[in-house]
Amino acid sequence: MIKRLRLALLISGGGTTASAIIKACFSEKISIDPVLVVASNASISGIERVKEAGVKAESVTVIDPKQFDTASKFGEEILGWCKKCKVDLIGQYGWLPLTPANVIQEYEGKIINQHPGPLDTGRPDFGGKGMYGKRVQAAILYFRRMTKHDYWTEATTHFVTAEFDKGGVIKRKKVAIVPNDTVESLQDRIRPIEHVVQIAALADFADGKVKIVHREKPLIKDSELKILGEAKRIAAIFYPNG
Repeated sequence: MIKRLRLALLISGGGTTASAIIKACFSEKISIDPVLVVASNASISGIERVKEAGVKAESVTVIDPKQFDTASKFGEEILGWCKKCKVDLIGQYGWLPLTPANVIQEYEGKIINQHPGPLDTGRPDFGGKGMYGKRVQAAILYFRRMTKHDYWTEATTHFVTAEFDKGGVIKRKKVAIVPNDTVESLQDRIRPIEHVVQIAALADFADGKVKIVHREKPLIKDSELKILGEAKRIAAIFYPNG
């Protein structure tokens, strides 16, 4: 019998993706057991949402990075809970802190992250520090308008490394941008696709079929780098809280 993987879910917001994953696990759509949820802030709505999805209260903990002097100590606390719950795999779903190096090292190849936009590992893209939440869609819409490209967005899953959004992509799905799209409408339309992509990525882990996917052509041309930088800067201004 194939061992069922034990999953820890790291959240920092509403927990909508985490909740969808938990429900998929309990409905046996994927052979994974959600055994731990770590929230980075005690006030987030995601804590109640994951409990409503079926995770026991004792399997949910708050580990706030602001309560630790160093990133290493923050990581030790996460690892302590992972060891206690015998975690095999970690998924970050709307997780905002930079994951400590000791956690990444301990779970190398077994820690993944959700991203709501196109990534291009090793080349410029719509990821990186500060690129989360509505900022991603805002940057994409600005970039599309300035370049006049028939651009799109993507729901993405990638491995976690020491830098934000730099790990290899293992799952992605395009989402069209339609006329008159706003940041909010685009985010609303991509959200259910994100859930599907994250669940599919976990299913690949359960089935031992994980593989990195590459782009043949760069996502961003050299001549567009300045526009990309401006798009990210403006997105951060209009959406200071992501």
